[in-house]
Amino acid sequence: MKFDTIVAQRRNKTIYRDGDNCIKVFDSDYSKADVLNEALNQARIEETGLNIPKIREVMTVDGKWAIVYDYVEGKTLAQLMEDEPEKMEDYLNLFVDLQLEVHGKRSAKLIKLKDKMKNKISETTLDATTRYELHTRLEGMPKHDKVCHGDFNPSNIIITEDGTPYIIDWAHATQGNASADAARTYLLFCLAGKDDVAKAYLNLFCKKSNTAKQYVQKWMPIVAASQSVKGNESERQFLLSWVDVVDYE
Repeated sequence: MKFDTIVAQRRNKTIYRDGDNCIKVFDSDYSKADVLNEALNQARIEETGLNIPKIREVMTVDGKWAIVYDYVEGKTLAQLMEDEPEKMEDYLNLFVDLQLEVHGKRSAKLIKLKDKMKNKISETTLDATTRYELHTRLEGMPKHDKVCHGDFNPSNIIITEDGTPYIIDWAHATQGNASADAARTYLLFCLAGKDDVAKAYLNLFCKKSNTAKQYVQKWMPIVAASQSVKGNESERQFLLSWVDVVDYE
C-alpha cells in the first residue's frame, strides 16, 4: 500500500488514502487493545446494516498498527454546514435522523455504556464524594441496549456526491441509553463553541425522539465527567464545569 496521500491527521493517528482504501495508522505507542477494539466495534456495527465503511484488513505498518477501510469519497457534514450555512436546518435534520437510525439498532456484544462510564468516572481527578454522587446517579438511570456511537458529530458523517451518508469512526461505540449519546453530542457542539447549534440540536433531537429535554440534561454531568479523562486541559476544565450542574429548569 502507498502512504503518499494524507486525508486527515488527528491526535495519535494519521489517515491515508490509497485508491479505494482508507488506512488509519496509529502512533507506535497507541494501545494495541484499543486498535483491535475499534476494529471489532466496526465489524459489529457492520452487522447492524448501518451505512458505514467496511473493514478490509487490520495490519502493521513499520511497527505501527493500522486499520484498512473502504474509502468513501465525499464531504463531511461538518464541511457542508460550514460551506452552506443557509442549509443548516436541513443538515441538522439529517444529522438527527441519522443518529436516531443508529439508536434504532441493537448489537448485543458491544460493551455496555454504563460499564464504560463507570470506569471512566473512577479514573477522574474528582474527589471521592463527587465520584460517589456521579456513580449513584449513573446507577439510577434507566438501562437500555441501543447502539450508541459515542462521538456522534458532523465531522464523523461523510456525504457522497449523490447524497448518500456514511457514518465513520466507531471507536467509542457502546450499547446503552440513547439520551446519554445525545448528551455527548450536545457537549461536543458546546466544546466547539457552537452553543446555538447545540441548543438547536437538542431541541430537534428531543422533538424527533419524543424525549423530555430534562431527561437528556440529567445525563450531562455524568457524560461530562466520564469524558473529562481524555483531551487537553481546556477541554477537561470545560467538561468538569458541567459536573456541578445538578438541576435544570
